Amino acid sequence: MQENNSVAEFILLGLTQDPMKKKMVFVIFFIFYVGTMVGNSLIIVTIKSSRTLGSPMYFFLFYLSLVDFCFSTSIAPRLIVDSLSAKKTISYNQCMTQVFALHFFGTMEVFVLILMAIDRYVAICKPLRYPTIMSQQACTILIILAWIGAFIHAITEIILALRLPFCGPNLIDHYCCDLQPLLKLACMDTYLINLEWATNSGTVCTGSFVILMISYIVILHSLRNHSAEGRKKALSTCISHIIVVVLFFGPCIFIYSRPPSTFPMDKMVTIFYTIGTPFLNPLIYTLRNAEVKNAMRKLWHTTITSESKR
Repeated sequence: MQENNSVAEFILLGLTQDPMKKKMVFVIFFIFYVGTMVGNSLIIVTIKSSRTLGSPMYFFLFYLSLVDFCFSTSIAPRLIVDSLSAKKTISYNQCMTQVFALHFFGTMEVFVLILMAIDRYVAICKPLRYPTIMSQQACTILIILAWIGAFIHAITEIILALRLPFCGPNLIDHYCCDLQPLLKLACMDTYLINLEWATNSGTVCTGSFVILMISYIVILHSLRNHSAEGRKKALSTCISHIIVVVLFFGPCIFIYSRPPSTFPMDKMVTIFYTIGTPFLNPLIYTLRNAEVKNAMRKLWHTTITSESKR
């Protein structure tokens, strides 16, 4: 497809053209990115090294942190570097790679959040059958299917992107490559591709959000039959999950589940689910989860003890 294009590279306009604001963008998102890397890495290491965090919930939390790590890395570094660059160019191949990564890791996050909701539903509504239904083998199969599903969705999106011919204009009014800003540059009638894109991505976002909300409503309704202590613990876990779901799916639905159009706020809304959510997830899951906090303290204590013995 690139042979049919006269555009070999694109120019990302970024979040702002103001020199002072660019420096602010660099500082703010550098802090966010470092926080994302540290927070998610800490959760990954803690879950892998702790024997007390072996339940399916933490199995899926491990993959959520891994996906957040990769998702943010596919977007944030270029935004940070470009904020101080005079010319923010990205090659055609790099742009297509970013489109694939954005949708692959973004969709994988959607599927992991659904798996976490399924896990909570079984744990709370089917407690006696929980060890059988959510066995290690079942969890592994589910996460493999999630990777496959995310790959299929990302391949669908990249095929749409590769079908776009670019004849001249190469200014992308965004800080990353995605189908929506690329469609504005294509020198063809993009109505059908717009429709395919909105149907594909919009269905994934909206459909998944509806499924998640229904599942959590059922879970919260079933808590009436639990003891006060069990209800409090389950409610704390579910509230953490619901906060993450709303923070991720709200902006996602706004961007992908509407007729083809662009708004000035699109870039800031995209920030929420590409950079904001991966940064907040570790804080939400650690601050509201005593088991994770205790495992982190134990890991820290073990590390300090090992270092002092050397």
